[in-house]
Amino acid sequence: MKSYDNILQKLAVFVRKYYKTQMIKGGFLFLVLAILFWMVLLTLEYFLWMGSGFRTIVFITAIVTTAFLFIKYLGIPLLFLFKLRKGLELRNAAQIIGNHFPQVGDRLLNLLELAEDKQRTELLLASIEQRSDELTPIPFQQAIDIKKGLKYAKYLTIPLLLFGMVWVTGKMEEFLDSYNRVVNYDLAYE
Repeated sequence: MKSYDNILQKLAVFVRKYYKTQMIKGGFLFLVLAILFWMVLLTLEYFLWMGSGFRTIVFITAIVTTAFLFIKYLGIPLLFLFKLRKGLELRNAAQIIGNHFPQVGDRLLNLLELAEDKQRTELLLASIEQRSDELTPIPFQQAIDIKKGLKYAKYLTIPLLLFGMVWVTGKMEEFLDSYNRVVNYDLAYE
């Protein structure tokens, strides 16, 4: 069963890489969405000069939304990565790997099903070992492409362009003053 244990280790590495890719993707999405959301709120404050009550609502909304985005895009994948929450099961990982590698197909999934059989006959153990030996040379972790997570970095250009537009107008300091007004929501401004 040494080969089968090797397959299980390779599957565990695959699952960790899967969640690391999810975290990279989630990190970029969190940054983009959080920055855009804050920019919308700051733009509202910049043009409307809201009163203290409205700024309180805007500030609380900003904090809650930022926390929600953080939990959704980074917190949950972290829970899965550190196995604090049940995540991708071996069967699902086997299906992803089988879809990526045509030579694997359903063989990995069949191997996992064979290993779950409670009746451990000599024939079953030999079949598990043989199938594990056949699958050992296949690099499972190559089924996950980290570059797919990095492609979300291009969306960071949207908030950067918006900040650039504000900077070009020469109103950056005034725009950032709206941030101070939102954060210090309980102060009265004239």
